[in-house]
Amino acid sequence: MKKILLTTIVLINFYQMKGQVGMGKASVDGGAILDFPLSKTGIILPMLDTLPTGTAATNGTFIYDSSDKIVKVRQNDVWVSLSDAGSLTGTMPNTSAETGGGVIIGAASSAAQGVLVLESSSLALVLPKVNDPVFNMKSPVAGTLCYDTVSKTMAVFDGLKWSFWK
Repeated sequence: MKKILLTTIVLINFYQMKGQVGMGKASVDGGAILDFPLSKTGIILPMLDTLPTGTAATNGTFIYDSSDKIVKVRQNDVWVSLSDAGSLTGTMPNTSAETGGGVIIGAASSAAQGVLVLESSSLALVLPKVNDPVFNMKSPVAGTLCYDTVSKTMAVFDGLKWSFWK
């Protein structure tokens, strides 16, 4: 009887979980599906030679386009540039053969394709927070993305310079 009761409680708690993940922190802030602490690092976007098309090009996808060295986001079924042309100097592209559908957080499956897919109708990604990444991020690589707590903007690094978006 105790095993049945314990199993039931665990299953109820598992069912009620919202799929929130804190990276390097004990708790998640507010409505975040993925949250990071204040640090001196950012997310490094996937570097692609060819832009995804069709069903692989999900709106809200962020990539670093290595063919023209620009950080881009898929918005309204069009790739939108978030930076000027940058540089790949000092950047080492991932040349490993990737397999599988990636990691999905927030759902059991997803139609979106990516190395990391965040699925939620009520939770958002909270970018890594950096106080003034221009001065505090010593060696950013092309495709680095973070939230600048000083300017209160999204910051993207194209390999040469930072671009800031409100």
